[in-house]
Amino acid sequence: MERAAQDLLSGSALTAFRLNGQYLSVAERLARPAGLTAAWWQVLGAVLHEPLPVAGIARTMGITRQSVQRIADLLVERGLATYEPNPAHRRAKLVTPTEEGRAAVARISPGHAEFASRLAEELGGEAEFAEVLAAQERLATALEALEKKEAREHREATAEHDG
Repeated sequence: MERAAQDLLSGSALTAFRLNGQYLSVAERLARPAGLTAAWWQVLGAVLHEPLPVAGIARTMGITRQSVQRIADLLVERGLATYEPNPAHRRAKLVTPTEEGRAAVARISPGHAEFASRLAEELGGEAEFAEVLAAQERLATALEALEKKEAREHREATAEHDG
């Protein structure tokens, strides 16, 4: 069982890495006509529904805070986003899309919808696509649970050692 689980983990990770590259390539193609990069689209997309601090965007997107900071600064410089005061934290300003930023993301929508339809068709339909998404979400949730458990165990072991 242990070897099979290792092979499954390796296969899953390699597939995720391949998917990441494929998604980034598709995102670049979709974002380019709107004057965005995939990374800019990713950060703007994270704040379309509610402003977030850079650290919150990084957590949501699974990328480093430093990367998000650089992208947010570029978006602000280009008038696609602004930094707004954060009532919860004086120093962690909220990234908010401007109307120009929202319009750029909206320009991606037709190509995004068309590609999503073609991908769903390639998978056998929307129901099959939903199954793929559900499996990905289960895997992400399981990995997060393990990370939290390991972090808790590490804190407890460190506290016992220091105490």
